[in-house]
Amino acid sequence: MNFVQLEAFVAVIRYRSFSKAAEAIYLSQPTISSHIRSLETELGVQLLIRSTKEIYPSATGRIFYNHATEILAQRDRALNEVKSYSTQVQGSLEIAASTVPSQYILPKVLSKLAKRHPDLFFSVKQYDSVHVIQKVINMDVEIGVTGTKFDKSACVFEPFFQDRLAIITPNTELYQNMDQKISKNVLLSSAFIAREPGSGTRKEYEDFLRDIGIDPKQMHTVAQMQGTESVKQAVKNGLGIAIMSKVAAQDLIDSGEILAFDYDSPRLDRSLYFVFLKNRHLSASAEAFMEETRKFVTATRF
Repeated sequence: MNFVQLEAFVAVIRYRSFSKAAEAIYLSQPTISSHIRSLETELGVQLLIRSTKEIYPSATGRIFYNHATEILAQRDRALNEVKSYSTQVQGSLEIAASTVPSQYILPKVLSKLAKRHPDLFFSVKQYDSVHVIQKVINMDVEIGVTGTKFDKSACVFEPFFQDRLAIITPNTELYQNMDQKISKNVLLSSAFIAREPGSGTRKEYEDFLRDIGIDPKQMHTVAQMQGTESVKQAVKNGLGIAIMSKVAAQDLIDSGEILAFDYDSPRLDRSLYFVFLKNRHLSASAEAFMEETRKFVTATRF
């Protein structure tokens, strides 16, 4: 059976007439009759009692009528809800984000978006970049935000912000005397604080090190930490140096608690990306989130 057959049956009961039912739902009378016969054949019961004066439901027809009306009502509710979801910014938006965007960009973006769309609820979960992408692939979240991309995946990586990594050091006399220039030898000889495997920042700074002729395994790694805040505090307290997003380190740089060095290499540049499945239709909420994020990074000086 199908919806058209149910509509024909319900209309005949309501109007007690094949001709009036046909007129109401814009079908011919023979088509209405054919739909009713098909239903009765499929169900193996008589749904309508036909007399010379009127048409009325049989006992089983009355039972089926109640179910048919509920099925059609449920269909209409589903269609309305889906149409509303696809065109209105409301409901729940699930986002998976790596450390830098989740801690230093999204809180500011979402506060602006919440003011524009008070009926939208955000669920933001922080993972390393590899797990962000996996969450998107598994459809655990609709959209991800990450600092690295993988070409061989089922995802679209749409860049929205140009970040730059900085070499951060304790604010000690040793590094103060370097006059804003840090050498390859200093990188190799300094105690180094690494990010965890799976981190987008780690992937990017290891590419940078290889590009300047340093095997990451050559670094004098004294600790491995998860998250930028732990790394920043470790550098501040003199454990070693690190390579991380300058956006993430800017507060301690501005306060003079750590120093930041650049290096003449394009490998320290990286993009932040929106991540979503190829060929997936994004909700209006996801589109609004991306648009608000683009506006924020365009208007903000980092």
